[in-house]
Order: sequence, then C-alpha cells, then structure tokens
Amino acid sequence: MALVGPLQRSPRSELLAVASRSGERARAFAKQNSIPRAYDDYGLLLADPDIEVIYNPLPNTMHSEWIVKAAAAGKHVLCEKPLTTTIEAFDAIEAAAAKAGVTVVEAISFLHHPQIAKIQELIRAGRLGELQLINCWDAFHLAPEDRDNIRYRRDLGGGALWDVGVYPNSFAIAVAGAGPPVQVWACQSRNGTDVDLATTGQMRFANGVTAQIACGMRSPERRGAQIIGSAGMLEVMDHLSGGEWPGEPPREGRLTYTGRDGREEVIPIPAVNAFQCEVEAMEACVLDGAEPVVSLRQSREFLQSLLALHRSAETGTVVSL
Repeated sequence: MALVGPLQRSPRSELLAVASRSGERARAFAKQNSIPRAYDDYGLLLADPDIEVIYNPLPNTMHSEWIVKAAAAGKHVLCEKPLTTTIEAFDAIEAAAAKAGVTVVEAISFLHHPQIAKIQELIRAGRLGELQLINCWDAFHLAPEDRDNIRYRRDLGGGALWDVGVYPNSFAIAVAGAGPPVQVWACQSRNGTDVDLATTGQMRFANGVTAQIACGMRSPERRGAQIIGSAGMLEVMDHLSGGEWPGEPPREGRLTYTGRDGREEVIPIPAVNAFQCEVEAMEACVLDGAEPVVSLRQSREFLQSLLALHRSAETGTVVSL
C-alpha cells in the first residue's frame, strides 16, 4: 500500500492499526508493516478511541458506506478515488461529514504534488496565453485472464474510467479552472466484458477550454498530458509525477514548454513523493484546521463529469451537465 511508508515516515502521524474482513490477512499485513494493531472487523477499527483518521482503500462501491460510518464515529477520512460512484451516495457523505464536523478528502495524490501547482502557476502567469486545449491520458495492461480482479467487476465500480480515468478527468478539470465541464461526449470499448476496457472522452468547459481524455486497461502503460494555449504549449512527462509504490523512489518530473517561436524550455519538477504530500495535507487539515487540497466541492465536480462521460458512452449522445 502506497501510504504505509509516508505515514510511518511522518513525524506528525502514527500508523496505529489495520482492519480486514479476514483476521488472518489483517494480522499478516500488520506484522509485515510493523503496525501495532490488527482488526478483523471494520467496525472495531472505527471503535478504537486512539484513531483519529481513517484511510479507506476499499472497492469503489464500498467507499460511501464506510465513509459515512467513519464520520458517525467521529473519524476524519482520507478515501481512495473515486470518492463514490453516485450523486446520492456523495450527498450522504457530505451530510455525514457536516453533521460530525469531520474532514473527508478524496485521495487523488497527484493533486497534492508540486507539479500540478507549477502547471497552474504557469497558466495564471500567462505563459500559455489563452488556454485552448487539454489532452491527458492514462492506461495500463490488465491481463484478460485475471477475471478475479475487482477492475473487471461492474458491481464493485470496476472499469477503466472509474479506475485510471479519474486521473485525466480530474487533471482536466483542475487545469481548466472553470468547474465541471458543461458538455461531454464519450465512447467506450468493452470487448465482451461487463466494464469499459477503454474510454475516450471530450469535455467542453464554460470558459471555452476543450479537454480530450483517454484511459484504458488493455494497453501498454502510458501517462502524460499536453496543455495548449495561444502563446505556448506545455508537455507533461507524467501527470502523476512523484508517486511512490513499494520499492520505487519518487522520480524527478519534467515539463517542456514550447513557445510560438518553437523554442523549448525544460522545467524540472523535484522528485517529491506525492503520497507524502497527501499525508501532510491531511495532517494539516486535522491538526491545523487547514482547508483540504481536494475539497468536497471539487470531488463533486469530478464525480459529475465521470457520471456524464459514462452516460454519454451508454447513450451515444452529447451530455450536458
């Protein structure tokens, strides 16, 4: 799990417990990662008075149930993306967080990384001129025979768009800076499965910016983005820059700016662990009263867009939000 290292390195947090529906799995994970407590029931974890924040990495369609229960138990929640898969469940999360006075944050790690802040800074400074087009893509290969993988299960919120499509979707919305798209169009490939193996979409924003996004889980791994304006273009080597999976140190990122004259400028991005940034931002919310980097308002925008993309692909029509 990508958050174990950052949590254990942080001087402001203590990784205290883990829970699983299998006590054996919980104990094995706790032993492997030097975690003091292991529970065989999520409810027991929520009842632990020493725990202040819950990290929820459950399957997508289980997120909302346990976010609401955690909030009711007075726990803050950092929950894996997507926060949930329906507007009704999102409304319940928002209401539960407000009632309990706790912070709920969608764990989209790259939005906490300094690279996205640098991109937004360049746009605000006018380096790209009038923003016109955003292209972003994210794909990997999931073996067709791996049918036990939850990404193949529609009932658990599987499919490319809910899994990796959340990244280009949220990237486009964050960079466009105009709220959710006003119109979307999408097509999907299923190839005999119950979920989308690939989704391609186009989004139009209220400020005139267009975004084209693509995601898939039956192709070679690829991630990146292009941002095009009237005065220049920004190529993003990896829009998820700075992630750290077990055994992988964070990598230095790179933005390549090309002006109208064709000259290129390479802008290095420091090798920062995006998950560490995410942990520190959550700590600041809980301990210092800081505002979340990813607010519930933003998470609602991300969800509205994802649902519209799915609806467009299912109906074959342009969907207005």
